[in-house]
This record gives sequence, C-alpha cells and structure tokens, in this order.
Amino acid sequence: MSRFFRQAGDSDSDSETESSESEEEIMSSGDEAPRPQAPAPKQAMARFLKTAGSDSSSSESDEGSDDDDDDDEESGDDEDKPGARILSAQEKRLKEMQATGKAMDNGLKINDWSVISTEFDKLLRMVQRQHNVSEPVAPFYLKTITNLESSVNGAIAKEKEAKKKMNALNAKALTAMKQKIKKALKEHEPEIKKYQEDPEAFERDYAAQTARGETVAPAAPTRAAAQGPVDEEFTTVGKGGKAMAFSPETIFKNLQAVQEARGKKNTDRAEQIRILEKLLEVAVTSYQRIRVLLALISSRFDYNSAVSTHMPPELWLSAQREVDQLVSIVASDTQYSVQEITDDYDETAERSPATEGGVVRIRGSIISFIDRLDDEFTKSLQNIDPHGTEYVDRLKDEKVLYCTICRAQAFYEKTQQADPLARVIMRRLEHIYSKPNAVIQALEAAANEPQVQPSTVPANQPDTSALIHSLCVYLYKSGNTLLRTRAMLSHIYHHALYNNYYTARDMLLMSHLQESIHSADVATQILYNRTVVQLGLCAFRLGLIKEAQATLQEIFTTQRVKELLAQGVHQQRFQTLSPEQEKAEKQRQLPFHMHINTELLEAAFLVSSMLVEIPLLASIDSEEQRRKAISKPFRRLLDFAERQVFTGPPESTRDHIMQASKALQDGDWEKCKDLVQSIKIWSLMPEAASVKEMLGQRIQEQGLRTYLFTYAPHYSSCSLSLLSRTFSLPLRTVTSIVSKMIWSEELSASLDQSAGVVVFHRIDLSRQQQLAQTIAEKLSTMVDQNEKALDAKFGGGSGWGERQEGAKGDKRGEQAQGERRGRGERTRGARGGARGGRGARFAQGLGNQMSGQSTQRQA
Repeated sequence: MSRFFRQAGDSDSDSETESSESEEEIMSSGDEAPRPQAPAPKQAMARFLKTAGSDSSSSESDEGSDDDDDDDEESGDDEDKPGARILSAQEKRLKEMQATGKAMDNGLKINDWSVISTEFDKLLRMVQRQHNVSEPVAPFYLKTITNLESSVNGAIAKEKEAKKKMNALNAKALTAMKQKIKKALKEHEPEIKKYQEDPEAFERDYAAQTARGETVAPAAPTRAAAQGPVDEEFTTVGKGGKAMAFSPETIFKNLQAVQEARGKKNTDRAEQIRILEKLLEVAVTSYQRIRVLLALISSRFDYNSAVSTHMPPELWLSAQREVDQLVSIVASDTQYSVQEITDDYDETAERSPATEGGVVRIRGSIISFIDRLDDEFTKSLQNIDPHGTEYVDRLKDEKVLYCTICRAQAFYEKTQQADPLARVIMRRLEHIYSKPNAVIQALEAAANEPQVQPSTVPANQPDTSALIHSLCVYLYKSGNTLLRTRAMLSHIYHHALYNNYYTARDMLLMSHLQESIHSADVATQILYNRTVVQLGLCAFRLGLIKEAQATLQEIFTTQRVKELLAQGVHQQRFQTLSPEQEKAEKQRQLPFHMHINTELLEAAFLVSSMLVEIPLLASIDSEEQRRKAISKPFRRLLDFAERQVFTGPPESTRDHIMQASKALQDGDWEKCKDLVQSIKIWSLMPEAASVKEMLGQRIQEQGLRTYLFTYAPHYSSCSLSLLSRTFSLPLRTVTSIVSKMIWSEELSASLDQSAGVVVFHRIDLSRQQQLAQTIAEKLSTMVDQNEKALDAKFGGGSGWGERQEGAKGDKRGEQAQGERRGRGERTRGARGGARGGRGARFAQGLGNQMSGQSTQRQA
C-alpha cells in the first residue's frame, strides 16, 4: 500500500512496516533468489507474538536492526541472509590498514610525500591500537614499511640528481618520512628479520595466532560466568599490555623500564610514581631500597616540568619523607655509599658488600635532593598569597625541612665528605641567620634527636649566636669562595640584627667584600644589600645617626630599593622588561616572611638625613653651597615640600618627616619631636619605646646645634643655662655639645665656664681671600670630575657596594664619597668664613673627620 494513499485510521506501525518492506526491497534488489510474496505480515505477527520478557519493543528492535544494517557497510549483506558473515574487529582493522596502504601507493605514483606522511601516521596509530589489545604485528604492516624504506631512499637519490627540486613542503614531508621509517624499522627489527627470512612461514604463524584468538574469545564469558563473581581489582599493565609483576626478583627490570621512559613525551609521570611506590614496598635488601628511593625522589621532582610552577605540598612532603628514609638507610648501613661519581656497574643485577669488596657505591646525589627540596619550598612560598592562611600552613613545613637538613649534616659529618657538608651547612645557615632567637630555638628543638643532631650544635643556650658562629667558622675554613662570602654576609647580618653594630661593621670592613661583590652572582649581591640595610637599621636603633645615614644612603640613592632587596620588580619609565627578564626577576624574589619593611627603612633613612642635613643647612649661607647636599633624596623631598603653597596635616610617613624638618629649621624642636614620634611605623621596630626616646633626645641635640649655627652671627655671647632651659637638656649635656662644636672647629667661639656663657668670635675675609676660596672650590670640582672620568674609563674605584653597570645599580663608594664630601665641605667652609669664620671651621672639622674615617677603612 502506497504511503501517499494511507487513510487517516492507519497506525504508525503499518507505516513503519511498509517503510521497512520498501527498504528491504531496495537492499535486496540485487539478489537472484526468489523472495516470498508476503513476508511482512509474518514479521508483524512474529513481532506481536513476542514474549513479555523481550528486551525491547518491536519498533525499537526494527529500528535497531535497520541501524545495524546501515552501520555494517563492510559486510555488505543483511544479517538474516543465509551465507552472510560478520567481520571481526581484527579483520576490520586489517581492512583499514590495507585501505591506508592503497592510499600510500597512490601517493607514491604521483610523488606526493605529504599525503604519504599523513597516511603513514594513520597506519602507525592502527598498529598501536593492535599493540594495545595484544595482537601480533600484521605481515602487511611489515611489508609496507620495508617497501616504503626502498621508496624513500630512491626518492632521496633522485632528488639529489634532479635539476628541478620538489617544493619545500614536499621535501619536508620526505625528510620526516625518512625519520619515521627509521624509527619504525628499529622498533620492529626482530619481526622484520623473521618476515624477510620466510614471509610465508611468518604469515602462517600470524594466521594461526589470530585463529587461536578468535576461538578463545567467545568461550571467555562462559568460563567467567561459571566461576562466579570476578575480582574487580585493577592490575598494573606495562608496555605491550602485559601485567607487571612486582616482586623482589623483578625490581631491577621494572626499575630499568621506568627509567627508560623517564623524560619521554607521552610518559605518565603519576603512573611512574605509583609503580615506584609499589617497588619500594616489595624491596627487601638495602641496595634495592636505595635504588628505588633514588628513582622515586627524582620522579617526584620531575612531576612538574615547568620551571615557573612549584611542587604541590603533598608531593613535596612525600619527597621529604623519602629523602629522610634514604639518609637513614645510608647512615645506618655504612657498607652502602651514594656518590655522584662511581665506576660503571650492572644496574639489572643485585649487588652486596660481599661481591663489591666491602662497600657498594651507588650512583646518586643526596645533597642535590636537599638543594632541590629547599628550592621547591622557597618557590612554593613565592607563589602562595602571603596574606592568606595557606602561606602560614606552608611555612610550618620549614620545621621538617630543617630536620632533614640537620639529618643530612649529621650524615656527612659521620662520613667526612667535605664538599657536601659545606653545602648542607650553608643551607642550614640560610634558614636561621635572619630569624629571632625564639624561632631558631623552636627549629633546634624539632631537630633535637640523636640521629638528627649534628655535632656542631652547642649546648642549650638562650642565645643562638654561638650556633651561628660555629656554622660560619666552619664555612670560613672551606675551600669554596662563594660559600665563604655568603657565610660572612650571613654572620654580619646576624650581628646587626642583634644590635652588635661595631662587630658587624668591623667584619664588613675587614672582609673587603665591597671591593669584589660586583663580580658575585645576583643572589649574593642581594644578600649583600640586605646586610648593608640591616647594618644601617642597627646603627639607627643604637642612635648612631650619621653612620645610619651614610650606610642607608647607598641603597636609597639608586631609587630601586625593592629591586635591590629582591622584594619587588622595579618598573622604569622608559624601559620594558622582556618576558624572560621578568620571569627571572620573579624567580629571584625573596619569600614574604624574609622581607625587610621598606616603609620602616625609608622612615629611618629620612629621619637620619633630617638630623644630619638640617644643621648643615643652617651652617651655610651661600645658595650655591646649599645645592650641594649630603643626601640628595632627602633634599629633593625637602625642596618639594618648601614649594608647596598650602600644607595640610601630615598623612604619610614622608609628610610627617618633611613637616618635622621645617619645624626643626624654624627652631621648634618640640613640634618636630611630636611629629617624628607620632609616626606609626616605629611600632614595627624592636624596642619601639627606647627608639622613640632616643629620637626625641637626638632631635633636642640637633635642634641646639641648628640654633647655634643660625643665630651665632647675631649674638656676641649666649648663656648656657638659657640654652639648657630652651631645649630641655641638662646643663652638662649642653656644655658637652658646645665644647665638641668648638673643639671640632664647627663653631667659632670660646666657652667661659666661670660666667656660664659662650662667647662668639668673628673673622671677616678680605676680597683676596674670597677670590682664593672661589678658585679653590673650582679646582676641587675639576678634580672630582677628573676622578669620575678616570673611574669610568678604567673601571677603577672600589666603593662600599659598587656594582657593575646593569647588575645592581651604579653606586659611589663610601671612601671616595667621604673624601669628596670632605673636600667640598672644606671649600664651603672657606666661603662661609665671611659670616664670622664659623662655617669654615665647621666644614674643615667635618672634612678632616670624614677623611680620617676613610683612611682608617682603607687601611
């Protein structure tokens, strides 16, 4: 019945039946056998007479059969047709391979190697699929690659002789095909050899193997069903689809397979780690455990191939425990030794002290694992947000890392290995040199075990300086120059942190590190900058204002404080960093808990500069000499503040210090003291109350000096008691300050102790003396310029932290700076003598003092 004349009452099943009939007629139109006249009603009756337990409805089964017929294009006939045969999956794969081979033959005819390369990649994927299901290599594939080898060699020979070369794309594909064929021949070398010896025998073996597989396959479900429930646990499968057996006898074989796959492109690193963990469980002898641990720790470190990312904390903790286990095994059994350089040995055979002459030497490096553990820990702290709880949780792992380092130190002390011992002591020192006593004692308490505690740990003491001293002294005796330098800087940093300023200063000057630090690596230069900054803060806490200002000025003159301390990346206005440079800068940044507060640093530097600069400005009357500043950053901020038309209440640290400076210039020392002590950043400094008290006392003293410099030309004498009441200082302190100014020739006056007054003197310069002073000043400027030109030409001049261009900034040396400052101030003093000779003697005295200091340091 035609579908176009169907009545409205016809059901959908009739239409489906008729459509299926028409489709079957079309599909079977080529058959010669006579077809029954009315098969459709029988099929419909059979469909409705199916039992209720059938899996699907008639329409679904019919549609499913139609779909199966459409999908099975390779079989070509209907399933119900007598004599039809369904191809197995293996036969289908073989047909696909043959179709691919035909496409490659067509490409060879037209010399299109791009098509051949693409089809050959398909063929390799098909062979890999066969390999995954444990099927033997097809003879067709072996025949294809042997034919392709001859074709590739012939094409390359023709290309060399041909006048007209093939295009670049085709030539590139030909070269790639040569490499692929070479690799395929190497992988299947035994099979190809067998095939070339007797192709017919090889094909018979292949047919027998495939027939055996088809016979066994249907019986497998029946046997499994008869055995009952099947164990659902997974079995580790190695190369070739074969199950890997973990036993003490197969450890070295499996270990070699894992090491061969290491570093390859498609290697599953997590699977490798799981295999090595199982091998460690079944390891019996110490040699087996050491070998597996060496491979397992290396695999954990290889898990993250990217340099910018850090190891997950769980993976890091596992590696740390395994390093501890490795060190414990080697330390407890002295017959096994892990060394970086050993003789060649068979890695697939068991080795014991009896067969190796007493000591089994295994190739590996424990100190490299310690270094990598420490570096990965630092890298994780660099990448974690320091303001969250995750950073604090991660920082707690430093205790177990410190224990591992101490364990390794104890092991190297026992085995007397000098070079690794120096490296591990340096790692230990880097973890404790910048920390307070309480933190160091907590770390030492965690490492207080007999097998962990090295011999360099002194008895329990409240002060940890003895521990730092013992570690540094050992490194001073080592032959590694870099470790000696870093140990010296760490020792100086520790002394400065605990307010031992004079010891730290003498160590820094006697080491002459300022002369050679420019040739050190970047990490050592960063440590040098941190040490100098900590030395300046130490001088500031002790009230040594001039020393603090001179030390901190080197860092602040460059205007790159964060970059020099590795606490941030400096972005210059007209310079952009390349991605590689920016990545390198980020990698050398210090973790947040090791940062030195730059705002506190700036406050200390600006206050020190204020207490040095303001009295100096008061002693100078010439505008030209006023422009010659000791601290250019401070002078620049002060000039900017003086140009402001309206000044509001101070908000930032700089605002407080600038307004305090102007108040000190005006003689209002009380306002200056209140402004400086109200800065909130002082609360972050240890012993904040004593620091504020010290600052108040220094402001009173410098306020007295500024007052005397400013008003000395206008008075013939001044009462000491009046000065004592004005500046709230004891009379003895006022007398001492005035006496020092007179003795150092800063103040042209005399002290009448019987009357309790200061008598000021005046010395007027003649015209000739003023001209001579001008000539002397110009000559001093020329000498300074010549010295700079000479230093730039020959690279001479060793300053207190000089750097090469582009390394850590261009800094002037302290010695040259002090000498030039002394010459300039002596010259300024000569001109200032017109105001009663006061400025001349002040500048001359300060210049003599600075040149004396520079001569002492140079000696």
